[in-house]
Amino acid sequence: MFTGIVEGPGEIVGVTDSEGGFSAGEITSDESSDGGRRLRIRTDLAFDDLHHGQSIAVSGVCLTVEEYGDDWFEVFLAAETVEKTYLGTVEVGDIVNLERALAASDRFDGHIVQGHVDGTATVTEIEQVGDDWFFEFDLPESLAKYVVQKGSVCLDGISLTVADRRDDSFAVAIIPTTYDLTTLSEKDVGDPVHVEVDVVAKYVESMLDGYTDRLLTE
Repeated sequence: MFTGIVEGPGEIVGVTDSEGGFSAGEITSDESSDGGRRLRIRTDLAFDDLHHGQSIAVSGVCLTVEEYGDDWFEVFLAAETVEKTYLGTVEVGDIVNLERALAASDRFDGHIVQGHVDGTATVTEIEQVGDDWFFEFDLPESLAKYVVQKGSVCLDGISLTVADRRDDSFAVAIIPTTYDLTTLSEKDVGDPVHVEVDVVAKYVESMLDGYTDRLLTE
């Protein structure tokens, strides 16, 4: 589990698809036959506890560390992840948001984030308002019922509050620290973001659906 409080950036320094090895110069990897994709990510963050099998959210996508070094780690994207996220299109040099899984003793400063991306949205407007930034996104119809005014939403692994909710779009206000620390500063209109809606809303829906079904059959 994560909280949506991004620890900092990582840079894609190696990419391999099932056909062959990493595309980044001196970095090589064994050929894969899994039909997915592998990424090597370099970071200046002090990930002293990095180990094989550890969960790390990469721009909001929960991935497992397969190999690692002093300042890098590798993760594998299954075919479903490649299809459902934009990580299937990232290239060497791209920047991603990183967050390690929450430890039991850590502070809970964001909201419950699973790293299970529900879909993608597109940036439709970016506006600087004083020191803050206003980002607007289109709202996929399948996710609309889970996004509410002042509710929580996770975008590219960032825990954010919905500042404005319209029929087919929503907006968030970004403080300078979040803008500077995350990949939002790299985004332009037309760019995609990963969306994970609040899992609590899904549980409420599931419980109410069962209750409603029983009422209709009585």
